[in-house]
Amino acid sequence: MLASSLPHSTFASSDPGFEALPIDDLLSQHDDLIARIKLCHGSDRTDFEQTIMSLIRRYASLVHLLPATSDNYFCIPGGLLRLGMEVSFFSLQGTDAHIFSGRSTISARRHLEPRWRLATFVAGLCCEAHRILSHIIVTDSPGEAWPAYLLPLSDWLMTRQADRYFLRWRPQAIETRSLGVFTLAHVVPPAVMHYLAEDNTVIVPHLMASVSGISQYRDHNVLDDLVRRSLALVIDRNLLANADRYGKPQYGSHLERYLVDALRHLASSNSGWQANREKSRVWFGPDGLFLVWPSAAEDIQKLLDTAQLPGIPKAPETIMEVLLLAGVFEPTSAGNSTWLIQPPGAKSEIEAVKLSSTAILFAGHDPSPPPLAESLTSSALNNLPSAQATELVAPQPQPDDPPGTQLSLIPGNSDQTQQAASNSQDAQAEAALLLTAPPSALASTSDAQTTQQAKIGLQAPLRLNPVVRDALTEVVNTLNTGAGPAQCCTVALGVFVPLHEFELRGVQPSVALRALSDVHMLVRAPGNGPPTTSRDFNGTSAVGLTIAPRFINGVDMEAFASPEAQGG
Repeated sequence: MLASSLPHSTFASSDPGFEALPIDDLLSQHDDLIARIKLCHGSDRTDFEQTIMSLIRRYASLVHLLPATSDNYFCIPGGLLRLGMEVSFFSLQGTDAHIFSGRSTISARRHLEPRWRLATFVAGLCCEAHRILSHIIVTDSPGEAWPAYLLPLSDWLMTRQADRYFLRWRPQAIETRSLGVFTLAHVVPPAVMHYLAEDNTVIVPHLMASVSGISQYRDHNVLDDLVRRSLALVIDRNLLANADRYGKPQYGSHLERYLVDALRHLASSNSGWQANREKSRVWFGPDGLFLVWPSAAEDIQKLLDTAQLPGIPKAPETIMEVLLLAGVFEPTSAGNSTWLIQPPGAKSEIEAVKLSSTAILFAGHDPSPPPLAESLTSSALNNLPSAQATELVAPQPQPDDPPGTQLSLIPGNSDQTQQAASNSQDAQAEAALLLTAPPSALASTSDAQTTQQAKIGLQAPLRLNPVVRDALTEVVNTLNTGAGPAQCCTVALGVFVPLHEFELRGVQPSVALRALSDVHMLVRAPGNGPPTTSRDFNGTSAVGLTIAPRFINGVDMEAFASPEAQGG
């Protein structure tokens, strides 16, 4: 039968698939984690079996051996089960350090505390269950699709008497956390939900808000805070483990939710994020909604640092890259990441990012703030490549001329005046670079005016380990004027970074080498030599690695030699 003639709900399968294991066999692979959950819960065997273990069994019946992602975190068979169990464990563990219902009496808190702990465990267990409805298509051998809204996967396999099942990933699937509420019915029986709702009106709403991804900023959701922090920790640990074992984890794909939540939280609680006010981070006009950058990124970083979420990027460039790839930010028609806007009262254009939709920031705002009457952007500037736009907007240095003398009117003096001004202002920047690199390797000394305008910084692929990225960003930024002593230097083939600079920032050299090699940022010696080299740096011999110059912004590519063999 041709594929086109199959019913809409059937999909042909040809891969080996997954074995339809009994639930006991499935859970036996996680005995170590179950023992830790039991110890953390602190109940006897009977109570643990009736409460926690019954929920774990129902969750295992729902997700069975399905992976959490196709090629990212927890992508192995059973990944979604392991992810839910680990997040629920750390969430439950976190309840020991928090007081729920803090305004209630001691007797009321004693009554509600077990319900809060159980609800937190459930929220952690089901935090990523929405993926079975939005990302995955499961079929049996004849090609019949699993109706995931109707019954758990294990129950469906039993009704179909299937010994194997097969998985397909929906193309271009969008994370839709609100679908998680439909999975709760498969995992949490009505009796448990009734128990959670006894003598209170907040626990179940907070549980539903956490599972569905609905933020409650006016009513602080401690339960959701614990789950969010635990999920970030578990994913970060898994990605770091993949970096050591497999070398190709995709960082950043799970960070969008935290960054968007941070944007919304700042917009609802920070006075500096009230739209269209003097010195505001947020500007809303008829041509779109903009955030002043990188000032907005600094606010995001401070907020997420307070939340202690592991793996969250710290560099504004990384935050921007994650949100651009997620479609939260919108580039200019020329492909530039940032826009140039001129808010009312501003003396000149300022750099900003544009949100693809106002609902991203103003979700839950009633009413939404009105836009300005006049446009914030200049289409002529924003349609230029970023370098040309910056050159047109940046104020030009003015020489200190004798009174009454206009040197530009003296024949032949215009070029000399500009060159003299540029030389005097950039002598310090050139001297700092010359101390650490031979002149032939410097990227920006041939044109003093370009050096003044260009900022040297890292431009790494999104897949780079965020811990390594942040450490390398700090090191590369020391090449800029006023950033202190340079902690790396330009060489003939790129930028030399001593390995001890990673150690000083808490990154093992082996992890840095593997992560940078996996994204092909390293330059090896001709003939596919070793990734590390030894050279004199600041008067001592140092072992380090060389970053390809194409990953460094603000350098002149033509100043570097092209090795015969390059890249990791």
